Amino acid sequence: MGRALRVEADGGSRGNPGVAGYGALVRDPATGRVLAERAAPLGTASNNVAEYSGLIAGLEAAMEIDPGADVDVAMDSKLVVEQMAGRWKIKHEDMRRLALEARDLAAAISAAGGSVTYRWVPRAQNTDADVLSNVGMDGRTVRRRLDIAGASPPQGGQTTVEEAVVAVVELVDPAPSGTAAPVGIGPDLGTPTRVLLIRHGITDFTAEGRLDGRGGADPSLNEVGRRQAAAAGRATATLLGGRPARLLTSSLARAVETGALVADAAGLEPAIDADWDEQDFGDWDGARVGDLVRTDREALAQLRNDAGYARPGGETHEEMAARVLAAFQRCLDAGGTTVVVCHRKPIMTVLGHVLGMPHELLWRLAAAPGSLSAVEVWSDGSASVAFTNRT
Repeated sequence: MGRALRVEADGGSRGNPGVAGYGALVRDPATGRVLAERAAPLGTASNNVAEYSGLIAGLEAAMEIDPGADVDVAMDSKLVVEQMAGRWKIKHEDMRRLALEARDLAAAISAAGGSVTYRWVPRAQNTDADVLSNVGMDGRTVRRRLDIAGASPPQGGQTTVEEAVVAVVELVDPAPSGTAAPVGIGPDLGTPTRVLLIRHGITDFTAEGRLDGRGGADPSLNEVGRRQAAAAGRATATLLGGRPARLLTSSLARAVETGALVADAAGLEPAIDADWDEQDFGDWDGARVGDLVRTDREALAQLRNDAGYARPGGETHEEMAARVLAAFQRCLDAGGTTVVVCHRKPIMTVLGHVLGMPHELLWRLAAAPGSLSAVEVWSDGSASVAFTNRT
């Protein structure tokens, strides 16, 4: 048997459909301690869509803690519980899609040796998830992990959401001056500035494992890449929920083409900012990474790990990061929400900046083709990564 975890999830809509958000948490059922929390806005959606979104977020959080856990899902939505248990049919297309996503997560947990069961609980027994879902409906995002070194176990009884927030505050160290933005711990400072980062869909170069920087061949999306871009557009439209946003793309063809499909789905007008271009790999642009591993392993490792290294005719990571972070700052200065369609290394650079990660660790950040990642920055300069690599 795997580790026992309890997921408590909820979602709500002020209008049904209306302003929607979800909330979820993972709890240790033996101690009552909260191990992770999730909340996010959904734009305009129905109660049921929000509830399914909370379930998905809770399962994802449980998998981050232990992918092979025995997960007990508790929700006060009888509809979601009965549909996930297979006893009720799912007729609504949006719910059918979300249910399939939740079932895929449950199947992954089962494949790792765990299990997922569902049970209905009265609303009074799901209050912490309800609190988080209201945070999401208020337009704020929460993504907290509390089962980390240094967290103190509760002295008795269950840990409440409020007590869990205190535990997070105690664990956060301020970032050194001049490095990353302070990590957000959820201060109530109004609506944050949001930057949604989208990686372009694949090209034939991507599929072949070729380096493809700003000075290279500049290929267009292939058919799979166009489908990925269209899916990213639909996801962006759902996240925005009709709210205004700016849309920027890099100057490279694959980003411009992806941006056009995102703009069409979300009703936005794209503009180009070349500072979001991929790093220039110089004489290696177009080279297969697999070939470089065999012929230039040491130089490839230097390119990955040394921020000051550049190939002949190319640019260093430091040079690329300087222009990308300047472009990121312009988004913050503009306020509101900016959607940026760009490339893997610029996305890694922004996420690493917010998280205070050194250059050599950036490669641990995943950014799949067509994926969405989001950063939120509040008026006091505190920042958080809302989510990453969502496809």
